[in-house]
Amino acid sequence: MAIIVQKYGGSSVADVEKIRGVAARVAQARAGGKQVVVVVSAMGDTTDELLALARKVTDDPHRRELDMLLTAGERISMALLGMALHACGVDAVSFTGSQSGIITDGAHTNARIVEVRPVRILEALERGKVVIVAGYQGVSREKEVTTLGRGGSDTTAVALAAALDAEVCEICSDVDGVFSADPRIVASARRLSELSHEEMQELALAGAKVLNAQAVEFARDRGITIHARSTFQSGPGSLVRKTAARELRVSGVALDPEILVVSGSDRAALLDVLAAHGAWPRECWDTRAIVPLENVHGLPALLEALRPIASVEEGLAQVSVVGTGIGASKEPLDRARRALGQEPRGVLVAPLRIALLVPREDAKECVRRLHAEFVERT
Repeated sequence: MAIIVQKYGGSSVADVEKIRGVAARVAQARAGGKQVVVVVSAMGDTTDELLALARKVTDDPHRRELDMLLTAGERISMALLGMALHACGVDAVSFTGSQSGIITDGAHTNARIVEVRPVRILEALERGKVVIVAGYQGVSREKEVTTLGRGGSDTTAVALAAALDAEVCEICSDVDGVFSADPRIVASARRLSELSHEEMQELALAGAKVLNAQAVEFARDRGITIHARSTFQSGPGSLVRKTAARELRVSGVALDPEILVVSGSDRAALLDVLAAHGAWPRECWDTRAIVPLENVHGLPALLEALRPIASVEEGLAQVSVVGTGIGASKEPLDRARRALGQEPRGVLVAPLRIALLVPREDAKECVRRLHAEFVERT
């Protein structure tokens, strides 16, 4: 019997009624003759609420204890979904990340999966159960509970799909697939029916929230097709899979509004400080390190540690145009500069991406301008 993996994000399980709706979808898949593994995120804004609670205790929460706190959110979701499925007459069992065999490195608050040992999942599937797995979490080889960083439930789902040789990995959220820009910023954003792993990974690294970059990397390396689709409607969604090389095609425009730009002459010391605070840079532009803040949970302490050894630029955002061949010539960069309407504070050109640093307060308007130039005009 074929296995499918479905992942439901926080908006999909935000309240009891939505959890019942997810249970009905899962029951339908099970009735269709599939073995179903469901990965869930925490309900709604639970993770943010737990972070706020930690910050009431201290501005710099201990990362090991933070992982112990944050993993509670997914455990609540998995248990409630299990109850909802039992109420529908569907035999189900819920597992934490560690019970599911998700083995990670030891990097608290931003761990990476190194191995999956789905022994208990396979046993439960053989007994005809639907298996519910708490996303975003795992266990290190030192038997410490870890979390995978923001969006880590996507990575849980893709890793399980690979380990179980699943037929498909569905990532279900409140939007019907991947769009050429955030529809909340650009009203004319277009749904992409299909894109390559490489394009999707660049969009995710550039700030697009619909899929996690580590999850897409995992899918690319394992040859997994991801079907990004809506929990709440039956639209076609978007397929992310291996595709043939193409000529210039712009996939979309992405925004990362929360970054630090850090530079210093002693790079080793700088990287040591960033690593100690769970703030590993996403990339380095010449002498500047671009640090996303989504997994930094003690910003005041990080800034205090950085100031003696580095210059720190705050108040910037990164806007990116992503597409096949976008960095192959100077012409797309010239178009981006003209469309922006201001001189960027920094520029990075890569084969699949042009990234520009702009003031945070101007970032959304810059996204709209770039989308109009590269997507709406083509």
